[in-house]
Amino acid sequence: MPSVRDLVAEAATALRAAGFDPGDAALDADVLARHALGWDRATLLTRAGEPAGEPFTGRYRALLARRLEREPVAFIMGQREFWGLDFEVTRDVLIPRPETELIVERALPLLDGRATSRVADVGTGSGCIAIALAVERPAAMILATDRSAAALAVARRNADRHGVTRRVRFLRADSLDAIAGPLDLIVSNPPYVASADAASLPADVVQYEPGEALFAGVDGLNVLRTLIGSARERLAPHGHLVVEFGFGQSADVEALARAAGWASIAIAEDLQGIPRVAVLGR
Repeated sequence: MPSVRDLVAEAATALRAAGFDPGDAALDADVLARHALGWDRATLLTRAGEPAGEPFTGRYRALLARRLEREPVAFIMGQREFWGLDFEVTRDVLIPRPETELIVERALPLLDGRATSRVADVGTGSGCIAIALAVERPAAMILATDRSAAALAVARRNADRHGVTRRVRFLRADSLDAIAGPLDLIVSNPPYVASADAASLPADVVQYEPGEALFAGVDGLNVLRTLIGSARERLAPHGHLVVEFGFGQSADVEALARAAGWASIAIAEDLQGIPRVAVLGR
């Protein structure tokens, strides 16, 4: 009978043969095995020599078949870590990326020193940004919007998972118009991929993640253009907008911010040194 280690090696070989990067193939095979077994990494390392047996073999091969169809590992597992927190993810929401944590990193200091804060998260998706902010800043009241009812259902479950349901209100809307009154902070990871770039995206992304969370017109700037142009008037004095944008869009975002009359414009780079987030001050 093959061991767990044998099946993991077999899975990695199958993924490489299907065109996956060798490093990604090995990692995916390992992660899916741990998911199927309910083991952590240390347990897999120490018990990998044990016979695979059933029902693990059947579960594992079913998971592998999904990955071979390019379904993202996060959707197969039903969760993704963001800001050290586990979030439920389904095909109704964008999978949280590590670079989006930069929004949280830059937003948190803007909430320091405030007895209370009103924050809006536009296009909340899984709710990862809003919930991370709520966990880190208990005095903040957050209004999270999304046009997708299915995405909001996922976000509500995530808020309940992390105990912030009372401080994060979810609204079905595609703009700031649904929110009354001034805000201290607006955050957003909007869609910013140009529609013409769809063919160049990995199958994992374009075939499985919601297009409305990815694409924003011919130049990818449709939502950014609207948000940057309208957010300043919705902010209280000394308020800020912290927004993510795509590769090569930094100059366009700065131009949009200048045209909209923002008093301060700062661009933050991600860990790869790529301009990724704009911090705009009223």
